[in-house]
Amino acid sequence: MVKGAAASADRRPLSEAGAQRALAAVALTLAGLASLSFLHSYDPHKAWSGSVLTFAAYSAVVLVCEATRLRFEVRRHTYVFSVSEVALVLGLFWMSPLQMLASRLLASVLVYGYLRWPGRKSMINVVVQASEIAVATYVFGQLAHVFHGVTNPASVSGWFAAYSAVGLADLTSTTVVITAITLAQGWLSSTELVRLTVGTVLAGVLNATVGLMVLIVLGVNKSAVFLLLIFAGVLVAGYRAYTQFLRQHKNLEELYEFTRAIGTARQDANLADPLLTRARQLLNAETASLWLPAQGRHPELRLIARVDSPGLVDDPVSGNDVIRQRIITDGTTVFASAKHGDEDREIRAALRDRRVKDLIAVPLRSGSVVIGCLEVTNRLGDTAYFGASDVRLLETLGAHAAVAVENSRLVDRLRHDAYHDALTGLPNRRRLLSALEAALSVQPAPGEVVALLQFDVDSLRDVNETLGHGAGDRLLAEVGRRLQAEAPKGALISRIGGDEFVVLLRAPGPEAAQAAAVALQYALVEPFALDNFTLDVGAAVGIALYPDHAPDAGTLLQRADVATYSAKTNPRSIQLYRPAMESRSVHRLGLVSELRKAIDENALSVHYQPKVALANRELVGVECLVRWEHPEHGLVSPDDFIPVAEHTGLVGELTSRVLRTALEQCRRWHDAGRPIGVAVNLSTRSLLDPDFPDELERLLTEFGVPANQLTLEITESGMVGDTDRPLPTLRRLASLGVRLAVDDFGTGYSSLSYLRRLPVHEVKIDKSFVLGMATDSGDLGIVRAIVDLGRHLGMSVVAEGVESEMTLTLLEDMGCDMAQGFLFSRPLPRERIEAWMAARTEVAPGAPGGEGRLRVVTG
Repeated sequence: MVKGAAASADRRPLSEAGAQRALAAVALTLAGLASLSFLHSYDPHKAWSGSVLTFAAYSAVVLVCEATRLRFEVRRHTYVFSVSEVALVLGLFWMSPLQMLASRLLASVLVYGYLRWPGRKSMINVVVQASEIAVATYVFGQLAHVFHGVTNPASVSGWFAAYSAVGLADLTSTTVVITAITLAQGWLSSTELVRLTVGTVLAGVLNATVGLMVLIVLGVNKSAVFLLLIFAGVLVAGYRAYTQFLRQHKNLEELYEFTRAIGTARQDANLADPLLTRARQLLNAETASLWLPAQGRHPELRLIARVDSPGLVDDPVSGNDVIRQRIITDGTTVFASAKHGDEDREIRAALRDRRVKDLIAVPLRSGSVVIGCLEVTNRLGDTAYFGASDVRLLETLGAHAAVAVENSRLVDRLRHDAYHDALTGLPNRRRLLSALEAALSVQPAPGEVVALLQFDVDSLRDVNETLGHGAGDRLLAEVGRRLQAEAPKGALISRIGGDEFVVLLRAPGPEAAQAAAVALQYALVEPFALDNFTLDVGAAVGIALYPDHAPDAGTLLQRADVATYSAKTNPRSIQLYRPAMESRSVHRLGLVSELRKAIDENALSVHYQPKVALANRELVGVECLVRWEHPEHGLVSPDDFIPVAEHTGLVGELTSRVLRTALEQCRRWHDAGRPIGVAVNLSTRSLLDPDFPDELERLLTEFGVPANQLTLEITESGMVGDTDRPLPTLRRLASLGVRLAVDDFGTGYSSLSYLRRLPVHEVKIDKSFVLGMATDSGDLGIVRAIVDLGRHLGMSVVAEGVESEMTLTLLEDMGCDMAQGFLFSRPLPRERIEAWMAARTEVAPGAPGGEGRLRVVTG
């Protein structure tokens, strides 16, 4: 026999109540027809036969058969195949129709009461069972009048009568089930119809056969009932073990599919759909919901999947719900249902408020932290309430879901970090390029431009060295906040490098873009307060516009960088890109391979500029300056190729070539009786090379030049850039006996205490002060202060850029030690500097052997 239970349908042509009423009408109609058959075959003289003990034993058999169920599902409906046909066959041969009906009704009341089926559903099934008994007894009785020996279960006619009665009874119940499905969710497909009908027939035949075999065995020996009971117990245990295995296997398969489905999701919104849909299906629940409270950048998420709604909708239950707060607070599973009863009044009240009969809610954990909860409510099907196995299953799903949620958030976090600066939280270069490409894909309105404003923040290096990198980081974060606060609406602010920020915006024209740059630069002028210090910070700004300056995103960003580089030459200026800026940058870029070739082929030359002692106008040394005569471009300025060498790592090899040439020439002059010292400029990269002192010592030994005849000139900014790192190299060079000079003094940030820490022998005043000292009192004061500083520190002072007699006189009056500049000579190649020396050789009065000396004569 088949019992159908209609829960709810994917297609609902009738409401649930309407489907139940229609089903009741069909059942009652069939029951009326069957009752007529029952009354037709009813014999009042045989209404009750046998003893009460026999009736009780038969009722027990009916109860066991009714309680033993084989479950199958079609769509979302659960259909239960019982072995009640076994009891039906026994009753046809042993009991009267009235006894069969009484036993069946008694068993049904007990079974349905235990399962807590709804009253209407129980009533319908009882009527259908009564109809089956009526049909079966009517058919069996009619066949008994036609064939002899029907009442003998061992006869063929008895078999035929039993199979016929059971078959027609099952046909009755099957008709009711198919009608119920049709009314509740539409017509069954042919495949489903055949599967249901064939399953019912096979189950009826099998059950009828079992009943006949029991009758035959008991007919031989009544004591065989014990063997039958043992056999039945073994069969039931085996069936339950088998069904449990199948259920576990099915759960594993569904869990695998569940894990695979949620594993492919990458965002919480995408994850929730397969998570909730499959969780609802696995637990055969009316609803499944996911709640993730707000956490960091992630807002609160409340989604629910319903059996009668496609997709997901917002969950009306708030995060302040008692059950959800219990999950967050206790971190334990909440399992509540009307069947099991829950002693917690708050939980029972929450169930009533939600209007649900049962619920399972499990926490989602990330380590020891609860990050949300997964819920299912209202179990569907014949098993109307969730059980302990459902709790375990949902807890397993919750564990997988928690990992998936954390992974999706991790992916989201990594994706965010890939496109944002970790320090400021602003978009980085990758995100800027993506946004810029998107902006350029939209054609600007007439006159409109897409502008890139690149800000290069000054003073960051000073802050890092004075207050530490932590203060520098806070400064950068504050710069980002100010740019965000002052930027026009819709602008994108990004940090693309150490101290470089870029603002991407649309502007009505170039003038509006420049006005925005002025406003943003002004926002950075306001003093910054850091660690009880007030800092004056500014920025150089470069501007590049689309479509005026570049056709694509990469080129536009490169040209904004060119404009910013140009703006840095004039502190805190704003420069709009011009093609002329590009030419010099492109020219420098083209020099890289050619410079490497020139160094390898020894195509660079060294020029020498005299250094003169002001006390007696004697030549005391020369500064060695590298020059490059390019075969196509002519003389290349050192301002062009020296930065190229520094940025490409060629400066080390370039310095070695110049040193070797300078020491070789110094040795020649010494051999010729001219003990003239040489000075070579040293780059910051060489100063930070721990192997450089050893290399220099080898060169001095190779050419036999006294160490004190070599002066290494290091820019003030190169020494100040990192106070601690250059000191070991400087001290090692000083220990060799090499003279050290601070070049371009006055343009950096040196202090008296700093100079005293360095093993420096000489200070060279930057020519920008020397050139203006004859006409500018400020420059004159700076030069005088540097000369006095050098005298007090015991250092020689050299003035660069001396071009007039007046300047020379002022320097002599101050007590400056040495000078160099165009007044004496420009930098000259080796042949010309030797001619210059020969022209200025004098015989020292009283010198033994007429030994000559070099005395510089100006004018």
